[in-house]
Amino acid sequence: MVQVTFTDMKGKQIEVDVEEGTTIMQAAFWNGVEGIVAECGGSATCATCHIYVDETFLDKVPPPSPEEEDMLDFVAAERRPCSRLGCQIVLDSALSGIHLHIPERQQ
Repeated sequence: MVQVTFTDMKGKQIEVDVEEGTTIMQAAFWNGVEGIVAECGGSATCATCHIYVDETFLDKVPPPSPEEEDMLDFVAAERRPCSRLGCQIVLDSALSGIHLHIPERQQ
């Protein structure tokens, strides 16, 4: 299992445990984490699963693809250096303990 901590816009932390191979978007959506809309279901075409990866894990997640970089230009909240689409990061044991912040809006 991979432990994931989401911090919502109000500072509330939600900890979930998910199977390896689950995307961040799936982990949030399947566990009722508010603030992840996931309109396109994970095909990287809507940017409504925008998350901020905590700086302590930035070097552990793979770099964004050119397609993800393009979609990040359309996020509703501020794009930051740590901005990623949750549907594009697949969780594995190396990411256990990852801390993610949910932006104030997705649309």
